[in-house]
Amino acid sequence: MHCASLGEFEQGRPVLEKIKNQYPGYKILLTFFSPSGYEVQKNYSGADWVFYLPMDGPGNAKRFLEITHPSLVIFVKYEFWYYYLKKIKYRKIPLLLISAIFRKEMSFFQWYGTMQRKILSRFDHLFVQDKISKNLIGEIGLNNICSISGDTRFDRVLEIAENLSPIPEIERFLQGNPVIVAGSTWSEDEQALKSAFSSMNNDTIRLIIAPHEVHEGHIMHLLTLFPGSILFSDLKKETTTTGNCGVLIINNIGMLSKLYKYASIAYVGGGLKSTGVHNVLEAAVYFKPVIIGPYYEKYQEAIDLVSSGGGIVIKNAGELSDHFMQLLKNENDVYNQASHAAGEFVRTKGGATKKILSFIQENRLLTN
Repeated sequence: MHCASLGEFEQGRPVLEKIKNQYPGYKILLTFFSPSGYEVQKNYSGADWVFYLPMDGPGNAKRFLEITHPSLVIFVKYEFWYYYLKKIKYRKIPLLLISAIFRKEMSFFQWYGTMQRKILSRFDHLFVQDKISKNLIGEIGLNNICSISGDTRFDRVLEIAENLSPIPEIERFLQGNPVIVAGSTWSEDEQALKSAFSSMNNDTIRLIIAPHEVHEGHIMHLLTLFPGSILFSDLKKETTTTGNCGVLIINNIGMLSKLYKYASIAYVGGGLKSTGVHNVLEAAVYFKPVIIGPYYEKYQEAIDLVSSGGGIVIKNAGELSDHFMQLLKNENDVYNQASHAAGEFVRTKGGATKKILSFIQENRLLTN
């Protein structure tokens, strides 16, 4: 399985782990393009080997396949490596693309996209997330190798939620108080959170910030931005007392999907800058209202969450504070309605992994 980065890995992971369970006789090789994926998952126990994929080229592709001899190759979402796909097709190795999503402006659907369309034709099957993607694939004559599976990330967050274990340090920090969990935050988010949290003027409300960047410089900036805050690494020390501390800063990677379980309200960062919002599904799965910034139109799951009523869009710190207070007061049942909508949105979207595994089984791409 090849993934560009960490986000694609989270999409591919449910499929990878099901394959490992159902076909224990096979070894699993996981490859990445980006250091942000490899460095986090280089010790991932679900694969037998984790490497970077050598740069695309006829020599590298040929040599890589000669060494690895794969029985099945799976690319996740956006990865299209010309020579690798060509050599895989030439060797008649089953080749799947999963959790793919296509937009009209992509090169595959332009007059100059002949080579890109040829790349797509090398896959044995394209599992796409939605009907728009399938219709676009149909327009270029590849409808016979395409089907809608949905997004495997829904399966991943549902699995995490089902197998969650308590975090004693977090429970000790909260002491039963309501909490806003802000995940994958950038400086724009943190400035808005600072203003909104201060304006609430409520000593019982807690704030947990899990920033997107956890390097020392950014953590020190957060400690300055939120005077009196405490680091999670310090909270783990038995001698540390939380007292009336209202802000906890998470200075590690990998906890966020579990932290959202404790949220009264979830704030997902990235949406206040043009690069766009981060993963809203990790929060919504716990039946919690999710607040995001206005830059979310590139992400179908965020669009659909907002449409469902489970996602709330803010433009600035003032609106953020207003929604925090409105939700916590639960006037006109607004909190309960948003919470239910968020959870139901995720719960009804699962099943993509099962569709992909059924295809592998029915076509005997792997055998026990």
